Amino acid sequence: MSEYKDSPLFDEKEKLALEYADAITFSNKDVNDLLFDNLRKYYDEDMIVELTAIITWENFSSKFNRALRVPSQGFCDEL
Repeated sequence: MSEYKDSPLFDEKEKLALEYADAITFSNKDVNDLLFDNLRKYYDEDMIVELTAIITWENFSSKFNRALRVPSQGFCDEL
């Protein structure tokens, strides 16, 4: 799941946002103080709130759709 960390496709700011998404999404992870401090290097408070809202909305949406068997729209059927 963390292939982005070594990918040249993402810059440091994007990798940090993805790390934040992982920390929010996976139950065995947490948003620790170091991660939050690192976010503040690139994102202001409003941006962090918006980023958090987007990540949590996507988490909610995926769980909701899966529970109700809402089919995928096919954007990434096979990776």
